[in-house]
Parts: sequence; C-alpha cells; structure tokens
Amino acid sequence: MNTEKDFSPLTPNIVRALNDKLYEKRKVAALEIEKLVREFVAQNNSTQIRHVIQILASEFALSQHPHSRKGGLIGLAACSIALGKDSGLYLKELIEPVLTCFNDSDSRLRYYACEALYNIVKVARGAVLPHFNVLFDGLSKLAADPDPNVKSGSELLDRLLKDIVTESNKFDLVAFVPLLRERIYSNNQYARQFIISWILVLESVPDINLLDYLPEILDGLFQILGDSSKEIRRTCEVVLGEFLKEIKKTPSSVKFAEMANILVIHSNDLIQLTAMTWMREFIQLAGRVVLPYSSGILTAVLPCLSYDDRKKSTKEAASACNHSLMKLVTPEDDEDEEETGSGDSQPREDSPPKTEGDTNVCVPITLSCVLPFLPVFSLLDSADRSQVTLDLDGIVQVLDRHLHDSSTGMMTRIAVLKWLYHLYIKTPRKMFRHTDSLFPMLLKTLSDESDEVILKDLEVLAEIASSPAGQTDSSGSCDNSDSKLELQVPDGAKAGPQTVVGDSSPSTPSMNSYFYKFMINLLKRFCLERKLLENRGAFIISCILSGCL
Repeated sequence: MNTEKDFSPLTPNIVRALNDKLYEKRKVAALEIEKLVREFVAQNNSTQIRHVIQILASEFALSQHPHSRKGGLIGLAACSIALGKDSGLYLKELIEPVLTCFNDSDSRLRYYACEALYNIVKVARGAVLPHFNVLFDGLSKLAADPDPNVKSGSELLDRLLKDIVTESNKFDLVAFVPLLRERIYSNNQYARQFIISWILVLESVPDINLLDYLPEILDGLFQILGDSSKEIRRTCEVVLGEFLKEIKKTPSSVKFAEMANILVIHSNDLIQLTAMTWMREFIQLAGRVVLPYSSGILTAVLPCLSYDDRKKSTKEAASACNHSLMKLVTPEDDEDEEETGSGDSQPREDSPPKTEGDTNVCVPITLSCVLPFLPVFSLLDSADRSQVTLDLDGIVQVLDRHLHDSSTGMMTRIAVLKWLYHLYIKTPRKMFRHTDSLFPMLLKTLSDESDEVILKDLEVLAEIASSPAGQTDSSGSCDNSDSKLELQVPDGAKAGPQTVVGDSSPSTPSMNSYFYKFMINLLKRFCLERKLLENRGAFIISCILSGCL
C-alpha cells in the first residue's frame, strides 16, 4: 500500500500501524481510530465519520494485501465501538466489507472478520435486524467452514444474533422465509445443523408465527430428518415435535392441504414413522380437507399395515391413518356434482368417471410426479373444507394395484378389501362404474392362501351382488379373458324372481345381475382350476351357504 497517499483524517502513524503484520500494532491503531471517531461523534460530524469508514473499507478491508485487510477489519470494529448507539446509522457501510472477507482464502482473515462482525453486532444490537438476511447468509457459509477456529468464531456470532432476534419484536419473518427455504436444502451437515437450530429458535419466539410458513419448509425439514447424523436427526425431531404441538393447539389456522402431499412423499423407510404420525394427526385434525389426497395417503399407508413387530409403531400409526381416513368417506360422496350444484338436476347413475376436464377437478400439483397415485387436485384452504371432493377414481386405482401386486402382504390385502367393501356401502353408484374392472381380480382373490382374505373378498362380492346400485347396471360380461368356457345366463333367470341365499348385506335383500355373474364365473374357475376346487372349493361354498353371499 502507498503510505504516501493521503488517508486523512487518519494519520500516517495510524495507516502504518494498520498495515503492520503484528496484531499488537494493528490493535494500537484501532484504539487511535476509536478515539478519533469518538471526537467526530461529539462534534456530530457525520461526514468525517463516513469518510473514515469508507477509507477503512475500500483502502484496507478490501485491499489486495492480507495485513491491510486485517487492519481494515479491526479498524471497522473500532469505529462501531466508538459510534455506540449511533452505529445503526452506518451499519450498511460497516457490515458489507466485513462480510466480503468471509470469503477470503486465508482462514486467519476469515476469523478476524468474524471477530470484527461480532463487535459490530454487539454494539448495534437490534439495529442490525434490517440487515439480518445478509448476516444469516454469511453465517450459513461459515457454519461449514473447515477451519475449527473460524467455525468457533462463527458460532459465537451466531449465538449473539440469536439472542438479539429472541429479545426483539421487529424481526421480518416475511423477508427471511425465502432465504430459509433456499438454504434448508443444503446437504452439508454443519449447514443443516445451523439451519435447524435457527428454526428451533424462531419457533420458540412468541411474537414469531413460523407455523404460517411451515408448508414452505416442511419438505426441507423431512429431508434433514433423513440425515446420517444422529444429533441433526434428534434436533430435527424436536423441531417437528414443536410444530406438531402448535398444530394441535391451533388447527383452524393450519394449511393442512398444502402439506398433505409432502407427508405422502416422505413416507419412506428412514423417516416413515414421523411422516405417518404427522399424517395421522392431519387426518384427525383436518377431517375431510384431506379427502382429495386419499389416493396418495393410501399409497403410503397400505404397505405399512403388513409390517412385523420390528416396525410396530409405524404399523400402528398407519393403521390409525387408514381407519381415520376410511371414516371420512360418507354417503354424500356418492352424490354427483349435478345433484349438489342444482336442486333441479336429475341424478345420472351412468355418468362416466370424472376427468381432468371436469369443472371441479384442477390441474395436477407439481409434486404429483413423485408418486404415481397422487391426486389431481389443487390445494384447498380452510374456507373450502365443506366443498372437498373424494378422489374415488384414484383410490380405486390404488386398491386395484395392491390386489394385483403379488408381493402385497396379507394384512394389506385385507385392508384393501375392507376399503372396497366400505366404498360399495358408502358410494355404491360411483363404485359400480368400476365394478367391471374390479370383478375379475375379486374372483381371482378367491384363490388366496389366507382364509381371512377369502372371507373379506366374499363380503365384497356379496355387497356387489346385492346392491341396488347394481340392479340397473347394464355392463358387459365380467368373464376372465383367459377363460375359454362360455356360461350364459338364461334370459328367464334374469327376469324371474330372485332368491336370497343367506343375505348378510346391509344394503338390500335382492340380488342384481352380478349375483349371476359371480356364480357363473365361480363355476368357470372351478372347472378351469382344479386346485382351486380341491383346495378352496369346499371352504368357499360353505361360506356362501352360511351367509357370505
């Protein structure tokens, strides 16, 4: 640095000392700067104060020479100390050159930058809050610094900043959330620890309502919950626990719909129990608001029902989710939009399943690409809770897929059949639109190795055979495509009086055309599958005669 250059009001002695390689000499120069600035404060000479700060920033802190940068940092800290409560008027000029030094390749210089910023923030206290985002951004980088001294210095600064935020009621959460949302996806463990610690602090401040912004950070929190570090996972569990407590206290203000698919997506092995616990609470607290997301929830829940005792807690949470979700389906979900929208409209039992072009179905949300059966509904707020629509087509698709999957566990198969039975009871007219596609698989399930599965399967078939919604059904044959045996139902049999065999259906004592289809197809299966007849024939027939069908 050219020591002959005019740096007034800094004296040549101060300039030489600031450039010295020895810390003690730079410290002496800082004391002189502090004395000089105090005089300017007493004179109310803001012009000279800004001039001193500008020289220290541009000529020293941002210099190409490392010793000059170190001198500039200690000089800026000295200015802040001298300014005292007035330092808030000059914070932008004081902070920016120090933050630039956070990126320096010299670890000692990064440490001195932490030290300088600590002194600036300690003096300014609450006045630094308008600059919080840039401070947070800088600290988040140093949290992962490889040098232990720099990391230790940044932790001291971090604790000071947390104290200031905690004691203040002027924190700008709206401006901070976008930065938090961006940084929460860091894969660095130290950065994650830094982020999660800040969320925990903000959640503990009574004047800060972070719950309103939970949908924006919940996905990132669940990603952190899968971290390999036990300490990070434990801290994240505490944060999620605090949010869940708050959700239970104020469910009316919670944006359940905006977080439903996030829970579905994160129902994997690592964090499954936490996601399932949240999902259970959401279903119980939000009620019918989650109905549009039923297919996604079932995709996550159903496989868990077949877990063994090693995952007992997850299995119990999934069972509670499944039970609560099933209770949300009511007869009102069997009404067509034409009926609910206008009193003059006539019901249309033969109307086709809704498509994406229908009035009340919205475009898929972006997360739907993650799982194949996420519902195609837009997000709903609390004002729309009474207008939610059951995603019946999606639910049936999920249930049918699990029946077809040979790896599906027994308890999951039973749960699927319970769902089908429940849907035929609560929404028979809409369910009969799917009966032709479901019927072959229900017949095939009679070959299941589990007696309990067969009993539940027969209950579903009994409900199909006796439901009044099926009496007007004019669908085609439900015969298996693989079958070459043709068994025709005599015309007189359909037109004549129908006989009830052990009616156990709550719907009606009369049989529809599916009763005949079932009997014919059962005989065909017995003819074509001798093992089924030998191994299960007597059991199936005894169940039918005893009242299942």
